[in-house]
Amino acid sequence: MQQSCATTNENGYFQDRTLIMKPKMSISAFFPAYNDAGTIPSMVITVLLTLREISDDYEVIVINDGSKDHTGALLDELARTYPNEVRVVHHAKNRGYGGALRSGFAEARKEWIFYTDGDAQYDPRELKNLVALASDDVDLVNGWKITRQDPLHRIIIGRIYQYTVKFLFSLKLKDVDCDFRLMRRAIFDKVQLESDSGVICVELMKKVQDAGFRLKETPVNHYHRAYGKSQFFNFRRLVRVARDLVALWLQLVWRKRK
Repeated sequence: MQQSCATTNENGYFQDRTLIMKPKMSISAFFPAYNDAGTIPSMVITVLLTLREISDDYEVIVINDGSKDHTGALLDELARTYPNEVRVVHHAKNRGYGGALRSGFAEARKEWIFYTDGDAQYDPRELKNLVALASDDVDLVNGWKITRQDPLHRIIIGRIYQYTVKFLFSLKLKDVDCDFRLMRRAIFDKVQLESDSGVICVELMKKVQDAGFRLKETPVNHYHRAYGKSQFFNFRRLVRVARDLVALWLQLVWRKRK
């Protein structure tokens, strides 16, 4: 697409510039949300404003994964306020992070899918950085956290987790669990996800890598959690993640070696 832009230079002479613009993308943006009443309204409105700048064909989906606070009521109000742009899916019971992501991927209708968490530790406006890297030669743009803004124990556990899964699953990307991604919906014609827990990110990136899809990575900012608490960093959840990682490794790595 070309757009003519008439300007004057510093000496006052007329100039005619032709700007080369990328065609606008068709984008589904979705958030998994669990007890995110303090952050999800601003996330939805921010991504709406961003999408209006970069796309003429978009939708916003929020997966309310059995929230026990007033997340559901706030989302219903947002859907009433923006009926043509915002759609809410309510899970009667919490299905886990993986279950929420799988619902989001299944609900998306546009050519590209963007997702990030509803807890506001990422800025939806940085979707523009991902869109700038999308092209005919790219199937998925993955963010990587510039600096992780979490308590020290979470940073340590997160690094151990990163090194472990990258080694076990031979993953080549920089940041496996940076949930700030833009991908073609066509990926899911080949990639079928099964995980309900947080290991779905490892499953997704392993299957995407093994299927030969083309990736790019870009740095994104990560912010302190302003509301609520992480559902990942507790003993029971870590035990479940360890169990699920072993099962996933057996399925995706060990069995393929036989």
